[in-house]
Amino acid sequence: MNIKESKPYNALVFRVKTTLPELSNHVAHVAKSLYREAVRLDLMVTGGVHWNYYGIDGQPDTKFLLEIALPIQEKEVVSSEFEWRRIAGFKCVSAVLEGPWEQLPKTYENLIRQLHAQGLHMTDECREMYINMDFETPENNITEVQVGIR
Repeated sequence: MNIKESKPYNALVFRVKTTLPELSNHVAHVAKSLYREAVRLDLMVTGGVHWNYYGIDGQPDTKFLLEIALPIQEKEVVSSEFEWRRIAGFKCVSAVLEGPWEQLPKTYENLIRQLHAQGLHMTDECREMYINMDFETPENNITEVQVGIR
């Protein structure tokens, strides 16, 4: 577990109110559409896709805001499909998951247990940075998981 301050960044963003069971509705096709729009607008992509969760509490029925963000260099981009946003940095604990996304819940459990053991308090914001996505061989996935702290 690392304690760090994530850096702010510009992004092309898809936003939706959703629940944990509905997350699979947004896997892959949203990222492809973000990349396609970035190419169409001739934008400089500066990182992998991020999934930012606001208002999440781990309960299956809780509605929260999911923001799927593609980091870009440009500011104040106008897109017919997506929003441009400046994503704020935040203080968090983080861990890197190497392997299938089915291990994400266990990664979150471990991070939350460790942050509580250190007397830290979590916020309702979490992020996942998809460093490497391999849909054919999930063991090759590399995901940084970040849990907000105050």
